[in-house]
Amino acid sequence: MPAQTTPYGIGISLDVPYDVAVERVRHALAKEGFGVLTEIDIKATLKKKLDVDVSPYLILGACNPSLAHRALAAERDIGLLLPCNVVVYEADEPGHSVVAAMDPMEALALTGNEVVRPIAREARSRLERALEAIERA
Repeated sequence: MPAQTTPYGIGISLDVPYDVAVERVRHALAKEGFGVLTEIDIKATLKKKLDVDVSPYLILGACNPSLAHRALAAERDIGLLLPCNVVVYEADEPGHSVVAAMDPMEALALTGNEVVRPIAREARSRLERALEAIERA
């Protein structure tokens, strides 16, 4: 079950290798209506820019178009807080991975706009269901 891992995120730990976790994440996000708009491979970027070796770490910018549309209709500048970032990284223990997602309730609370609250709640519910599906897969 997903846990509040930070004040701004929810996540899970998996007993599967990084590559398997990434595939599970992509599939689960798609089932919940999220597309991946951006993808940042931190390992490759840091190697290229700084010649630093780090463990695999991927940031996915996930967006549910209908939720994004509703949020933008409620507050035009809310794009500053979109998309929902989901990270996948290799855990310290070999063969294990971590998946975490930005908590939309916390991020969108920054707006102070009550119209946005139910949108954020639905986004969080969808992300929680995706995390649960990843754990069960």
